[in-house]
Amino acid sequence: MAATAIPVDTIPSIDPATGKVLAQFEKTRPSALPDILSLARAAQFVWAAVPVETRCAQLRVLRERMMASRDALADAVVAESGKPRVEALFADIFVALDTAGYFSKYGTRLLPSERVPHHSIPAKAKSGRIVYDPVGVIGIISSWNYPLAIPLSQIIPAVVAGNAVICKTSDFTPQCGALIEKLFADAGFPKNLVIVVQGGGEVGQALIDAAPDKIMFTGSVATGRRVAEACAKKLIPSVLELGGKDAMIVLADANLDVAASAAVWGSYTNCGQVCLSVERLFVEQSVEEKFLALCVEKTKKLRLGPGCDPATDVGPLIRPQHVQRMSDLVNDAIARGARVLCGGKPRPDLGASFFEPAVIAGVNSTMRLFQEETFGPVLAAQSVKDAEEAIARANDSEFALAASVWTSDAKRGQTIASRLRAGAVMVNDAVSYFGIAEAPHGGCGASGWGRTHGKAGLLEMVQTKYIDVDRLPGREKPWWYRYGAELDRAADSFLRFEFGEGLAAKLRNARGALKTMFRDHGF
Repeated sequence: MAATAIPVDTIPSIDPATGKVLAQFEKTRPSALPDILSLARAAQFVWAAVPVETRCAQLRVLRERMMASRDALADAVVAESGKPRVEALFADIFVALDTAGYFSKYGTRLLPSERVPHHSIPAKAKSGRIVYDPVGVIGIISSWNYPLAIPLSQIIPAVVAGNAVICKTSDFTPQCGALIEKLFADAGFPKNLVIVVQGGGEVGQALIDAAPDKIMFTGSVATGRRVAEACAKKLIPSVLELGGKDAMIVLADANLDVAASAAVWGSYTNCGQVCLSVERLFVEQSVEEKFLALCVEKTKKLRLGPGCDPATDVGPLIRPQHVQRMSDLVNDAIARGARVLCGGKPRPDLGASFFEPAVIAGVNSTMRLFQEETFGPVLAAQSVKDAEEAIARANDSEFALAASVWTSDAKRGQTIASRLRAGAVMVNDAVSYFGIAEAPHGGCGASGWGRTHGKAGLLEMVQTKYIDVDRLPGREKPWWYRYGAELDRAADSFLRFEFGEGLAAKLRNARGALKTMFRDHGF
């Protein structure tokens, strides 16, 4: 029997565990993006006039809708990403709910107008304040690995700040994208305020070409570069989260059993398809053998299988081609002298997208496992002499997203954390700061720029405006026309009065300085 043809104008929702097509979703025509942007602009114009308190109240309704539909949302995440259901609940549903809860509760406190005190004498006659205006329409190009947590943690602060959003969700997770748009509609947000567009890179490019007021992108370095270039051509500001090569430093005084559990979970959660995954493990020599033995022991106990099975610890990779890439990375490391302590092979008996979690020792910076973002279930370890070497090697990467330090001495851990080049460093924990609503998320270097989450992420969603009110509106300003030798001398006296050293110098120039304030302009 001939295979059923998939219409070119739809996107298949595919279960990574089985390869089965679950449903078809309509693909957005790239040519439709300008009209879609116009609809979003009209909705945003009205929404921007809504008080922040009302926007926050609407977020509370959104949270209630998400909570009520959490089972259906989790089912969609599991079906399209392949992750175990418990990970969908903790990492996607919790983060989305907590983000809505945080901004609904604190949105008004995070966006108040702020008085600006003036320190200089000329500015004392002015009253200044800062206000935060919406950016306008924000284009969000999101990722598939956390198909609810990532887009919703950006959409929610965008709308509370008064913006509209056009979100291109991943073509790997079209059902999750459709559910996001439905959530906002069901929660009573204005029509066209949050629009989800479906498609691949061509739709993302069309979104940028339509010229929204800002772009937020989550994805690979290669695609991020193209996004940055496209935005630069149109002078569109952007926030880029391009992944990481996160280091985990385990010192000899750490609780090795707990640290090993963290290394295993941090490397394999979501089958390692996490921008904050533990991808480079540095262990002090004196405890390396014991620590890696614990990691191997714990890794061998993990159960591979479909995410819908409650017994599953590690699900499949997102697509079969990712399995081949994992094999290539492992083989490259072996060829350069690394040792596979367990795992590291495809599992076709389970399905085309399954790969055994691997513990690999003797990895170094010459190997692809330490150069490229792995984005798969590989725990790659290198022995180091001491903390100083660990810091140096951890910082030897073009990526700088996050890191973790493991030690029984919290003060020492904080000192080391301050020396690591990363957007976030956790001491005696890993990855989970992403689930802390107040914690900013983002990095530098090849990890991108800008921040999401928390107040720092909210400030990416606004334009900062300074408003100045003069308290002496009936007086001409000293620095206005006309100029002349007398004003020249008076200005110099003012500089000496304002910035000269010592009271005597100020007193000598006080009279001349006053001439700048009370002079006849001759107009």
